[in-house]
Amino acid sequence: MRRVVLAAAAVALAAGCTPDAAGTGTGASTAPAPSSAVPATPTTDDKPPSPSAAAPSATPSTGKPTAKPLMDDGDENEQVRELQARLRQLDFFDRAPTGFYGTMTAASVRKFQARRGLPETGTVDAATWQQLLSVTRKPTADELKPATTNKLDAPDPRCMTGRVLCISKESRTLAWMIDGKVVSSMDVRFGSENTPTREGLFKVEWKAKDWTSTIYHTPMPYAMFFSRGQAVHYSADFAARGYAGASHGCVNVRDRTKLSALFDQVKVGDKVVVHW
Repeated sequence: MRRVVLAAAAVALAAGCTPDAAGTGTGASTAPAPSSAVPATPTTDDKPPSPSAAAPSATPSTGKPTAKPLMDDGDENEQVRELQARLRQLDFFDRAPTGFYGTMTAASVRKFQARRGLPETGTVDAATWQQLLSVTRKPTADELKPATTNKLDAPDPRCMTGRVLCISKESRTLAWMIDGKVVSSMDVRFGSENTPTREGLFKVEWKAKDWTSTIYHTPMPYAMFFSRGQAVHYSADFAARGYAGASHGCVNVRDRTKLSALFDQVKVGDKVVVHW
């Protein structure tokens, strides 16, 4: 009887019970489980998700989700203007609202957040905005767009000697300086992202009291050219729309009276510094 059993086993092996014999080419020496057997426990990669894992958790295990800022660096809109006007009511923002969210606005927001016990992110989230609304009033039209000039930055070191048109992209101002002293100042506007105003050290190359752009065919009164077609000049569009628009690279001035007086003082060869 024992010989019969051994003979039957030998026949089964010869019939192809191993993976090699089945033609898989794996070289494995263990036969696969019969189809009627209970399947082996799947690996981690193969294991289907459990019902509880299929639905995402409302709150990640790592903590609360980060709130998306309502206003952040680089934003430019009327809500940012309102933000600046409200911060100005509390003496956290010391210049006329521009509607542009830059480093100075971020610094003012951080000061407000520190005073109110909020995370000092420098960006405006829903919590910061609600806190600001609760302690300020709705800005008036004069508060949103005052006639006064933006507060000047500390002058660039290159502006401290000689006769200089010292132009700051950060504060959006032009300061006419002689030997380190500010003679006059005014609001300015710059080129867009596609036509940026060049930065650096230049000089006034030539002047034209009445000039029309040969490229864009727009008036450029009191133009003082300093860099291959870029000039300081009066802009009626800037006077009408403010910072809602942009130039094609020139430095726009909206106060025609101030620029007229400046035009008479500036000489060809005077220094021009455009900086942040």
